[in-house]
This record gives sequence, C-alpha cells and structure tokens, in this order.
Amino acid sequence: MKTHARIVVVGGGMMGASLLYHLGLEGCTDTVLVEKNELTSGSTWHAAGQCPSITGSYNLSKIHAYSNDLYPKLEALTGQYVSWHPCGGLRLANNEHELAWLKYVYGYSKSIGFRMDIVGLDEIKRLNPFITTDNVIAAGWTQDDGHGDPSGLCNALAKAARGLGATVVRHNRVLDIRRRASGEWEVVTEKGSIIAEMVVNAAGCYARQVAAMVGADAPITNMQHHYVVTHPIPAFMERSAEIPVMRDSYTSGYFRQEQKSGLIGVYESTGLQEAWAPRGFPEWEASNELFADDLDRIAPWLERAIERMPIFGEVGIRRVINGAIPHTPDGAPLLGPAAGLRNFWMCCGTSFGIAQGGGCGKYLAQWMLYGDAEINMGEFDPRRFGAFADSAYVRDKVFLDYRLTFTTRRPGEEEMAGRPRKTSLLHDRLQQQGCVHTETFGWERPKWFSLDGRAEDYRYSRNNLFDVVGDEVAAVHERVGVLDLSGFAKYDISGPGAEAFLNRVCANQVPRKVGGIALVHLLSTGGRIQGEMTITRLADDEFYAVSAAAAELRDQDLLAQSLLPGESVRIENVTEARGVLVLSGPRSRELLSLLTDADLGNDAFPWLRARDIPIAGQMLRALRVSYIGELGWELHAPVASLPALYDAIWQVGGKFGIANYGLYAVNTMRIEKGYKAWSTELTNELNMLEADMSRFINFKKAGFVGKAATLEQAARPFKIVYAEIAATDTDARGGEPVLVEDRCIGVTTSGAYGHRVKKSLAFACVAPEFSAPGSRFDVLIQSERRAATVLAGPAFDPDNSRMRG
Repeated sequence: MKTHARIVVVGGGMMGASLLYHLGLEGCTDTVLVEKNELTSGSTWHAAGQCPSITGSYNLSKIHAYSNDLYPKLEALTGQYVSWHPCGGLRLANNEHELAWLKYVYGYSKSIGFRMDIVGLDEIKRLNPFITTDNVIAAGWTQDDGHGDPSGLCNALAKAARGLGATVVRHNRVLDIRRRASGEWEVVTEKGSIIAEMVVNAAGCYARQVAAMVGADAPITNMQHHYVVTHPIPAFMERSAEIPVMRDSYTSGYFRQEQKSGLIGVYESTGLQEAWAPRGFPEWEASNELFADDLDRIAPWLERAIERMPIFGEVGIRRVINGAIPHTPDGAPLLGPAAGLRNFWMCCGTSFGIAQGGGCGKYLAQWMLYGDAEINMGEFDPRRFGAFADSAYVRDKVFLDYRLTFTTRRPGEEEMAGRPRKTSLLHDRLQQQGCVHTETFGWERPKWFSLDGRAEDYRYSRNNLFDVVGDEVAAVHERVGVLDLSGFAKYDISGPGAEAFLNRVCANQVPRKVGGIALVHLLSTGGRIQGEMTITRLADDEFYAVSAAAAELRDQDLLAQSLLPGESVRIENVTEARGVLVLSGPRSRELLSLLTDADLGNDAFPWLRARDIPIAGQMLRALRVSYIGELGWELHAPVASLPALYDAIWQVGGKFGIANYGLYAVNTMRIEKGYKAWSTELTNELNMLEADMSRFINFKKAGFVGKAATLEQAARPFKIVYAEIAATDTDARGGEPVLVEDRCIGVTTSGAYGHRVKKSLAFACVAPEFSAPGSRFDVLIQSERRAATVLAGPAFDPDNSRMRG
C-alpha cells in the first residue's frame, strides 16, 4: 500500500469514487481511496438509482445535469456494466403551487441545458398509459432523466479512476486521522499509515465518525427509507417501451418500472418516520446494513401509489429494501472544507447520492485543485453549519427534510423544526410586535412584521405581503425604521501587521484614517470572489470587520488561513459579543440626536465613517453606512445593552413615526440601490470585473491575493448587469433564463419589486455583448417572456445624495 499521497479519500461509495475519478480527469492521480469494506457497501449498494433533473435549487440542478450527461457514457468508457435506462421522468403537479414551481424549474432548465417541457394530461397518459390522473393538472417531463445500477455506476467510476492512475484500497478501515506538525495529515488504517496533503471525508452514512477523528462534525442523520419491488407485472411484460420514472407529492415518493416489475419508493410525509436508531448514525465498524421492513409505516403511501398505478395492485411484493440514507438539515450535500481545518474536505451528506455523485465529484475536484469551481458552491459549503447545529437540531431538521422530499416548498416558506437556536435579546420583544423571523446560520432575524395578524400567503407571484413590505419601505424612506441585525459576522483584527495583512488579502485599500470604513472583497488566487465585508479602522493597528451572517465560519477561515508565518496579527470572532441595530431613514439623525450629545452632522460624522458615541448610558460603535440607500447608522453595542438601546430608540422614536422593518424590505431596497449581494451576484463563479465591481479594486496596491489572475484572465462570456423588467404581478427571483429570440444568453441572479421607484428590477449574468446600458432582452418568468432593459446606474438615488445627507 502507498505510504504517501497528495490526496486520501475516505469512503468508496458513489461520492468518493466520483471524486477520485474527477481528480484524475484534472490530472491529479497521486490519490488513494480507502474503503473499509467493498466499494458501495454503505448506502450506495441498496439505492434505487434514480437520476432526476428536477430539483428546487439552480446550482444543484447543474450537479444533476452533469451526472445525467456522464452516466450514459460510463459503460463505453470503462467496459463496466451500469444498466443505464434513459426513460426520462415525469414530476406530477397536483395543484397550482406545484405547477408554479415546475414553471420556475422549467426556466432554469433553459440556462442549464437539460431538456424539460411542461405537459398536459394527454401527454402524461401517452408517456405512461397506466397512470390515473385524478387531481393532476400537469407534469414536468424531463427527457434526460434515467436510472442505473448504483453498484455498476460506482464501480465504473472507480475503474475509470484507476485507469487514470489513482489507487483504490478495499477492506482497509481507517482507524484515525492525525494532523502532523508539517501541516500534512496522517491517515492511520488497518494496513498502515498514509501521509497526505489533503484528506476527504466521503464516508457517507459514516461521515460523522470520520469527522470526529479530526475534532469536527458532519451534521448528518441517516434516515430509514423503504422501497419495494413487485412481482412481474403482465402489462409491462407485453411492452418493449419503459415508462418514465414518476414522482408525485400525493404518493410522497417515486414509482417506476424495474425490468418487468414495479418499484415504489416512499418518503412518509406524515405519521412516523425513523432514523438509524438511536443516534441517526451507525458504528464505524458496520457495513452493508439493512433494517427490518416496516410495511405498516409505509402502507398509506403504498396504497396511494397503487391508486396512481392500479396495475401495481395486481401483483404482490417480491422484495422490500429498508436502508439508510444520509440527510443534512437543509437537504443539500456537504461539499467543501471543514470549518477551521486546512486541507480537510467534506464530500458527503447527500440523500440523492447516485443522482448527485457525478456532479459533486466534478465540482469539488475543481475547488480542491484550483481554489474555485465552475458553479456557485456556497449552498453546499459545510461551513454553512456551525456549533448551533447540534445533534438535536440536526435530527429535527433532517426529519423535516425527509418528510418534505416530495413536497414543493413555496418562496419564503419556512418551518420551525429545530428552531430557535440563536436569538438576540430582542427576539421575544420583536415577536410580540408581530415579527416573523427567518433563520440564517441559526440566527432568528426579522423577515417582516405582521401588524394585523395576517400570515404570509406563499406564492411565486406578488402575495398578500406586497403592501406590508411597501409600508415598511415607506416608513424607512419617509421617516425612520429600526432593524435588529445582531447576526452579522464580526471580527476584531489587530496587531502591528494587521494593516499590511488586510491590504494583502483584500482587493480594495483598507481605510487609511482612523474611523474610515471601506467595502472590501477577498479573492481566491484565481481572482474569483470569495467574500465581502466592511472594514472599519479603529486605531493604527486595530480594525473591525463585518460580513454576512451566513459567511461567519467561511470568512473566519479565509482570514485565519491567509495568515503567513510570523505575521503579527490577531483575529478574534466577536459575533456573539456585539449586537447590532440598524437605524435608517431621513429622520434617523434627528432621533439619534435626542439620545447622544455627539455631533452627528456631516462635517463631524460624514458618510462611511465610524465613531464611538454614548447612547442610553452606554458607549457603542456607530458606523454610518447603509445597505438600503437611506441616511442611517449601524449601532454596534455590547450584546447585553441591546434591549436598553432598543427601548431608548423607541421611546423617542414615536414622535418621528418610527417603525420596525425586516429583511424582505431590505432586499427590495438594496435591489433599488443596485447593491449586489454575496452568494447571489458575488460568488466564486465570477471575478470582480465580471461582477462589475472594478471600483472596489485598488490595482495600485502591490500583490494582493488574486490581483494577477484578475488582470491576466482571458475574457469569459459572463457579465453581471442591472435591469428593469416589464413585469406585472410576478418578479424575478434568480434562476430565470435571459433570452434573445430563441437563444439563452444568461440567467438572473436575484430580483425584486422596488417600492420606492415602482419598478421590477433584477440582476442578471449575461453575455458581454448584452451588457451595455440600453441593451434589451427578455426574462422568462413563470413561462412568460418579460421585456427587460439594462440600466446605466441604480434605479434609486444614483448619486447617493440621501446617504450623504
């Protein structure tokens, strides 16, 4: 066995084999995959093997689409039988909400490139003449779907990887993983140790045990999932054509043809579900585990499947599979670095491992080798979970995710399973005032305020909150509003080397003067956008960095792992030490002036400056910045003083018509200001020039990370633009295709209705020839083409006069 390798992959299921193969395709073959039993012996071997194109995530659909393109080629490539069945898939819509979701997915099928149509009842019955369509109104027909033999697909990928030069070692359990003083990893196995630069946790059902070896966690619970195979069905035996794989919320599962038999898979959406008891994960020594079947538990869903396909009821059940499937709290895989660990990667946590394995392996291999991937990896980054995702939270969220597998969630819809985990001291008080919270990185943050007791009617079109959000915007625009954003990630960065360090890792110049504030971006060595934060200079060698709540661990790693040996810099995460109230609106200065004797005038306290000022008997850090385009301050206070600060603001705010507002209002106002957001416009897919962010680069600085790559990179067919859309009652959300005649030239990244300017607005990533102001194209929103025009600047207050006021 090899004793040294650049990369060791722990786990020989679909995810590990795919990663090994794709590392080889990129030219990295100094690799070893270590499997404790046979390849596929975790959850891969007993999977049903379906590969759908349709998912609720734009980036995850790219992963599925790549897998569906790769798998039909594997048999010819390797000689390994994979039993690929290119039968396509039908996702039934049983109501208007499900049809709206299918229309949304149909939109991004155009930019991703998988073939999809929305078909009516006659076409459904032509494709599957055995189905009943009671309450069905349409279906999504995806022609590139299929299903294959999971063991065959996995072994084909492993064989292809070996053919490229990779090493696969079976029947060799990993016993421990240790960090060496050199920074390398020692992977201790039953057959000896392997020293590696990088280690990947691809252990599937057993990923938590492997993560624990390095002091980390993989937030996964393994659910018990049934599928049954019937005896041969006479109607299938008489046909040569195979019916599509059917997916249906009414049956809460999938059903298809399995050779000449039927196959029914069930995700119980009500009643009892079960995890791999008692903890949701097995012992590390286990392999090839199956559970005793529990037909009583799934009987209601089997009965519904027979309602849909009466021919299933003509024969008995031949085989029952009840096996483990790993789920994460949000249903997305864990792809990327483990928090706080250099060169320890995660490639696990997928509940659709066969469908996602190919694409997960491709894009993670790119990230590992080049520092960036072709697609936005933010929603898969394991660092989206922190200490808040303890075993109870993970279990509650995973049970919810399992129940919702075939339930179409509508925009804005959230459930309270596992919540709340992290709250500011204002949480209960805001809730009493009608606050509806949203969850971000475990934080409960205000989304909107229900002043009349209404609940949100979730839908793709403008809903019953349209006027409510408009009122919150009007309060901020005309008077003054307050928002609790204590969940912001916050870091104190200090030391004699702090300024030089920040200027090296940030594309923009950090503030030169004490009290200055700058918007900065952290780039990869390849010039792609990794993070965004504001940097405030507190003293000669002290800085305060603030970034997105969801990016807390990611940005902490970006900063900490950018330190060079000998740099005299201290980085401290102070997120939970400071609370934040955002006070915004034209009367915010008047209000604050009643609470402090500090001079808040433009000369003493201009825009993009910070000062410590006394309010409510407490010194706090006031930053004159605004993400929404109005005069305002962020008030960063010791967390314990937040209630007193909020009370003081409200006590004097009544005379100014103060109002609470939430993140729905923030989003519409930041879109009006043309402010791009991290994770939607500012992602690892683009560099700063492609994102139209060149004004935040100081090219005069020598040697900042990503400078050379930004300057030298060849032109690519991407450019972020800002556009007005001729929408009526439905606005772009992100993921809608941008069309010129019959050609797809791009995709929207985010959008909203701007209540101050009375316009529907969006950002889009398009071909550069359509990026000039005045360029015209169409955006496909809910299957309707809407004319759009590229704007030259922000729709609201383009000269920033209100923020400077």
